[in-house]
Amino acid sequence: MLLKRLLADEKTARYVAIAEGVLVTLILGSTLVFVKMALDYLGPLTITGLRYCLAFLLLLPFLPRHGVVTRWPSRLWIRLLFIGLGFYVIGNGALFWGLKYIPATTGSLLLSLIPLLVLFAGILWLKELPTRLQTVGVVVGLAGSVLFFSPGFKAAEPLGMAIVAIGLLGIAAFGIIGREVARERRVDTLSLTAIPLAFGGGILLPIAFSIEGLPEFSAKGWVFVLWLAVINTACVYVLYNHALRELAAFEMSVLVNLTPLVTAFWAWFLLGERLGIIQMIGMVTVIAGVVLVQWGKQNPEAVSPGGAGP
Repeated sequence: MLLKRLLADEKTARYVAIAEGVLVTLILGSTLVFVKMALDYLGPLTITGLRYCLAFLLLLPFLPRHGVVTRWPSRLWIRLLFIGLGFYVIGNGALFWGLKYIPATTGSLLLSLIPLLVLFAGILWLKELPTRLQTVGVVVGLAGSVLFFSPGFKAAEPLGMAIVAIGLLGIAAFGIIGREVARERRVDTLSLTAIPLAFGGGILLPIAFSIEGLPEFSAKGWVFVLWLAVINTACVYVLYNHALRELAAFEMSVLVNLTPLVTAFWAWFLLGERLGIIQMIGMVTVIAGVVLVQWGKQNPEAVSPGGAGP
């Protein structure tokens, strides 16, 4: 009872959403490292397709059974399909495929550009206007990401970067459409997570099998896939979508912009990579940018016409 009262408080709900975003960042930070390790056993599209199909099956028993899904309008189903296509097929499919040609640090640097895409798309699509302080935070955070990953950026890998760049557009679309659906509160958090997973995994897996062939059994490869499905997909995206009920799209994206830093930590912990002085300065700069964005209050006028606030 006390917990419900606390969560009903607007400020407490925002703090909980920020905590969920931090946890999402800590988990997502390990994804690129685990995927790079899994690429020794399975193809990138196969890893992605299996991960999302398994995550959907894990969430399926917990979906609402009271018939609400059958009463969703076709427009809502179309948006959920676009989320599945944008984030899971185009976004992460392209990202994991691009990792065959570029280092994880380069991929993380490119991912740090997403907050800018979401910021501008959010202004046009969701009418969510950032405050001056939040705008400064976005710029500072992106500058820190560039500084942090500048030693590992290699311009001689145009193919991989071009593939990942296509994925960035899909991931940015997920942040906008997912936020739009979440703030309408017509879809519960589990369904908002599971249904696009089903669309994404169901579309991507046949494509993966046709391009990469049927996967051979590998105990280590399947351990990576199961871990990515349970922890880095099912759990993390439930938290992500729930946090989007309180945080604006660009706020959540800038918070998740810490992911490259966490990726660097996991790479150091699992692969023995070390951080240089420039990277440490970049880390502090990115954290400062995230703090500025979370510190700045959401503009109360920055809501869609007729829609509920974030």
